[in-house]
Amino acid sequence: MTTLNSSSSYFARSAARPGATRRAARVLLKALARLINNWIAVLIAQRERQANLVILRKLGDRELSDIGPNRSQLGEGLPCAAKDRARLQASRRR
Repeated sequence: MTTLNSSSSYFARSAARPGATRRAARVLLKALARLINNWIAVLIAQRERQANLVILRKLGDRELSDIGPNRSQLGEGLPCAAKDRARLQASRRR
């Protein structure tokens, strides 16, 4: 009889807290939504970088020199060129 009583008290306690399951499901869904949102943001940023590279590669050498980078800096060297340009602009402001 004691085993039956102890198990029924367990179910009585868990049935008294239906909101805990809803809260846990809500937290899980919010985390999943955040994960999906971040994943989509990364994809959008990647496509934007690809589109900008295509545009830069179509520019002529004179147009590129007006902007700042040269043709050898396109692709992998572009982030480094952007940092160099930002440092140069910051030093000119001072």
